[in-house]
Amino acid sequence: QVQLVESGGGLVQAGGSLRLSCVASGSIIRINAMGWYRQAPGKERELVARVASSDITDYADSVKGRFTISRDAAKNAVYLQMNSLKPEDTAVYYCNVRSLLNNAWGRGTQVTVSS
Repeated sequence: QVQLVESGGGLVQAGGSLRLSCVASGSIIRINAMGWYRQAPGKERELVARVASSDITDYADSVKGRFTISRDAAKNAVYLQMNSLKPEDTAVYYCNVRSLLNNAWGRGTQVTVSS
């Protein structure tokens, strides 16, 4: 089993920044991709950003130019730097790690952006 621990959510004013962190532990065999998803009230969970083991990144159009995903392979960690936050970024953010044998999800961390 793979366990994910997320941190870094909170309340911020529009235009502000937050940095999310996620560390994976447990039976991790060959991580293929790490990423962040979000789910706002009444909406489906959506991809925010992900990074493959090749370091190729993928972003939702709504966050391009504002968010940056990075990873530390040695620590099995993934980060999401969020700048120029907007009220529409308000959601629960979930870490996701896809490895050879698992597709693990974190419990989520709340990000609230006030206008």
